[in-house]
Amino acid sequence: MNQLIKINDHQIEVQFKGDKGPLFIVLTGMGCSFEEWYEVIQTLHKTCRVLTFHRQGLGESELGNGIQNTASTVSDLAEILHHFGIDEPFYLMGHSYGGLCVQHFAKIHPEKVAGVILVDSTSVELKELEKLDLPVLHQDTDEMWIEKCLNYSTKDKQELLEIIQPTHNAKHRRFPKAIQQKLLDFQVNPLLYKAMASEIKEWTKDAEVIMSLGDFPDVPLIVIGRDKEYTIESESMNGIPEWELREFEGKWRELIINQRKLSSQGELLFAAASGHSVYLDRPDLVIDCVHKMVQQVDCMASQREV
Repeated sequence: MNQLIKINDHQIEVQFKGDKGPLFIVLTGMGCSFEEWYEVIQTLHKTCRVLTFHRQGLGESELGNGIQNTASTVSDLAEILHHFGIDEPFYLMGHSYGGLCVQHFAKIHPEKVAGVILVDSTSVELKELEKLDLPVLHQDTDEMWIEKCLNYSTKDKQELLEIIQPTHNAKHRRFPKAIQQKLLDFQVNPLLYKAMASEIKEWTKDAEVIMSLGDFPDVPLIVIGRDKEYTIESESMNGIPEWELREFEGKWRELIINQRKLSSQGELLFAAASGHSVYLDRPDLVIDCVHKMVQQVDCMASQREV
């Protein structure tokens, strides 16, 4: 069951499943619903506690009065933890923009973090992607996306339904009908686009702030990247020149590899047959990484006790 909790000046939609085992907190990507993690969470909550939430403006979460950026997510997560009385170290798992938020939280509250899993995460070096000379890919600038999101934010749900015409992909159709409906409703929420406009506007500045915060905690870290060739093949169907895709994916892969260096305990792997949404394309791999990390931390704890 999802629940609404009041923090600061707004309500946040939270899902908290499981009643035993280590705690994993999942931070979703930009414009993404935690309902897309259905398969992963349904499996994990049998042996772990899993907490996830919709950032401000997403799902049933209200939009607060401030800027929506990684700092606001860090602040909201800290308040959510206080609400549930969570004071033990926990694991953080972040996808895409959610991975950027995870990196920010881990540097601000290193004592709270037992381990981190970054799932095809946005890099703090994201400016490197903007430097690439890619005429077709770079037609969609941040400024264009901000303008588009702000335009969508002025529409009502019916207008958005007609403009966006949301549909399910094959992975979504595996989910229960109720979850599928929530995913459709998620996309026609005007506040989603107002929040996204703010996140896009701020994320380059956020990355610089995160880099300035000092060292990442030296905790167990698993970095998962997407399959480069699989992604190139998938995206080439959208009319993007292959040479542009190869240059972009090569740089993205380089930035993913660099994330392993955040911790001396970093481990890197790439998800075969997966695009950006690894939790949809390869939920089995994400689940395996969670179990592997828990076993690793338990083993280290046992060795310290000997």
